[in-house]
Amino acid sequence: MKVHPYLNFNGNAQEAFELYKTVFGGEYMANMKMKDAPGGDKLPKDEQNYTMHICLPIGQDTLLMASDCVESMGQKLTLGNQSYVMLCPDSRAEADRLFKGLSEGGKIEMPMDDMFWGDYFGSFRDRFGIQWMINFTNPQ
Repeated sequence: MKVHPYLNFNGNAQEAFELYKTVFGGEYMANMKMKDAPGGDKLPKDEQNYTMHICLPIGQDTLLMASDCVESMGQKLTLGNQSYVMLCPDSRAEADRLFKGLSEGGKIEMPMDDMFWGDYFGSFRDRFGIQWMINFTNPQ
C-alpha cells in the first residue's frame, strides 16, 4: 500500500504547488483546471481557473496532490490542524533544506532540533495553511 497526501486549497493550489515544486523538484504529473472539466465553463469566471487536480511526485514512491475547493459547488475549505504532511528525509541537511523552503512565510510550531526520542524534528504551518512535520531519524 502507498499513501499519497491530498490537499485542499481555497483558490491558491497552483501558487502553493509552485513553491512545493521549487522545494521538491520534479515535474507535474497532472495540472488540470476547473474550466477543463465537463461543465467547467458554467462556473463563475474566477473559479474556472481554480485547480481541479494537481499532482507532483515527491521522493521515490510518494505523490503530493491537491484541488481547490469550489464554493459555487458547495465546497468550503476550513483550515485546521486535523492533518499534517510528514516528511522523513535521508539526512539532517535535507531536513533543514525542506524545513527552510517550506516554512518560509509560514508559522513555525517547533523549530528543527534534536528530540528526546532521538530524532531530528520540526513542524510548521506553511503560508498556505498546510501543516508539515519534518523528521530525520538519526542513525544508531
